[in-house]
Amino acid sequence: MKVAILETGRPPSALAETFGDYPSMFEALLGDGFEVETYDVEAGAFPEPGAHGAYLITGSPAGVYEPLPWIEPLQAFIRSADQAKMVGICFGHQVMAEALGGHVEKSDKGWGAGLHRYQIVHAEPWLDLLAEIAVPASHQDQVVRQPPNTEVVARSDFTEFAGLAWIDRPAISFQFHPEFSPAFAKALIEKRYDIVPNPDAAIASLDAPNDNARVGAWIRNFLNGEAK
Repeated sequence: MKVAILETGRPPSALAETFGDYPSMFEALLGDGFEVETYDVEAGAFPEPGAHGAYLITGSPAGVYEPLPWIEPLQAFIRSADQAKMVGICFGHQVMAEALGGHVEKSDKGWGAGLHRYQIVHAEPWLDLLAEIAVPASHQDQVVRQPPNTEVVARSDFTEFAGLAWIDRPAISFQFHPEFSPAFAKALIEKRYDIVPNPDAAIASLDAPNDNARVGAWIRNFLNGEAK
């Protein structure tokens, strides 16, 4: 399958040198079987319509409510690409929700960082359990109004709309970061040490087992149309 990764942000430069950029993290998460092409959305680059079977929208330090020149074109692209499969992660999750009738705000709950636990609350053909998963998180914005035509797949006390599956289009999105290795997630918290609450506890939490590989398998199942 041809997958276009819509790159909406980059890691801090020092971390990118060590851990790579977000598209490379997603390529590693997806594994073999995908022909990946990256588009720098911040620079105004978008795929040609119909050129790819799926789109994956990365995380970003930007907020969907910021007056940046590339955000509205990205939302318009999301609205128009209703026949191809689409996956959104963190900012990607938020911008999909905002573009399709939901709403995103800087949450009064503050930063979520470290290993977060989520309940899987709605069965989908591409996932293999209804239970709790643990995945790295790094965000202070949240979806605060559920988009129409969606099912909530994952939730937590901190993040009510942590995972969404669209009913009227082939699209899924997650607030958490299955592409983040524990080492990268720790390094990112260290970069934000003065603004993340309880940073030492957030860093220590990432030593626990995570479900990154399981969520990566769910995304592969979704993209490949496989039920598990």
